[in-house]
Amino acid sequence: MRVIAAVPFASVLDTFARAHPLDRAHEANTNDEAEEHIRNAELSLGSWRRVLLDRDDLLRVVLPWHLGEGGERELIPQSGLTVAEAVVRLDAVTRPDAAGGAYARTNPVCARKLAGLAAAPFTPLFLSTRAVPGIDYAGLVVREGLIHLDGLHRALAWERAGRLTAGTRIEAFLAYEEGLAYEAGQGHEASRVHEAGLAYEGGGAYAEGLAHRRDQESGHASTAADVRHRTGQDGDGLDVHAHG
Repeated sequence: MRVIAAVPFASVLDTFARAHPLDRAHEANTNDEAEEHIRNAELSLGSWRRVLLDRDDLLRVVLPWHLGEGGERELIPQSGLTVAEAVVRLDAVTRPDAAGGAYARTNPVCARKLAGLAAAPFTPLFLSTRAVPGIDYAGLVVREGLIHLDGLHRALAWERAGRLTAGTRIEAFLAYEEGLAYEAGQGHEASRVHEAGLAYEGGGAYAEGLAHRRDQESGHASTAADVRHRTGQDGDGLDVHAHG
């Protein structure tokens, strides 16, 4: 990951609003909730950087709870999955012979989004260095690193379409906590960013979280979804959930 520059929160919101308008005509437009996640990241962390992610970075991004657009299959459990793990799960459930039927039948809205975004232009993602408040993030086991705020379907679709090559760089806006050891300057690699508290590559919190989540998913703890928790989706790939 390369850090390009510090950006003010107003610029982050403007970039998001232009890509994810509140009045977009869409069967599940919940951009107001998406904006709430970004505002929660601002309140929790308070500083933003524009960064460039390579494929390895993107595959390590931790995705929060996603019920597959209200379909029959839960795609991301409450404990979370990395993009790499989610792609493996998605590949398994999209096969026509998958148990319970193909994903296009069980989760048609989610499947349509994934198909439509496979060839979409590379547009900015929004991430945080820690899990933010809210029901989507409450059960995450890996709570530090690169945590998804916006772009779940785009990230999955791009990887599954083979578009994330060694030379690919994806723009992202990353919320982090000011006051940590963040060396001044531009273009620092992930090792420098790790010093700022972005513990995602070789970081203890990240590794311990992954190990604990694997224990959960092997049967030591339940990761079943709360059936009262409904799901929403914005027009460009953000996983958010309507509730109340």
